Amino acid sequence: MIEGDKFNHSFTVSQNVYSGFIDVFNDRNPLHTDSNWATANGFKGKVMHGNILNGFISFFVGECLPVKNVIIYTQHIRFSQPVYLDDALDFSAEITGVFESVNTYEFKFTFRNKEEKRVAYGTIQIGLLT
Repeated sequence: MIEGDKFNHSFTVSQNVYSGFIDVFNDRNPLHTDSNWATANGFKGKVMHGNILNGFISFFVGECLPVKNVIIYTQHIRFSQPVYLDDALDFSAEITGVFESVNTYEFKFTFRNKEEKRVAYGTIQIGLLT
């Protein structure tokens, strides 16, 4: 992997992903579970939990990179648009820094919805295990 390498993957916030998140973490805030409450507060419907996207980042690091001897050191995410059930998201990441002396790589990433609106973005720093 070298600076400038780009990676892309598609994710869908399916009913299975949504239900699984609630089953595991038990976050039943009405913003995420009550369509009427969410629409009364200005949203199109139930807003998906932001940490679902963190799970997608974990999948990217663990399964999409060409190496498997990796560990996430830091992960920063900013949410700019709500994500809804069944949204298809395009994830793109680029290596923006390579620090060979400490076996560390930094990525900038973006999630975009089908309207190509950026819904989240941030950085990931990973280390290569020796």
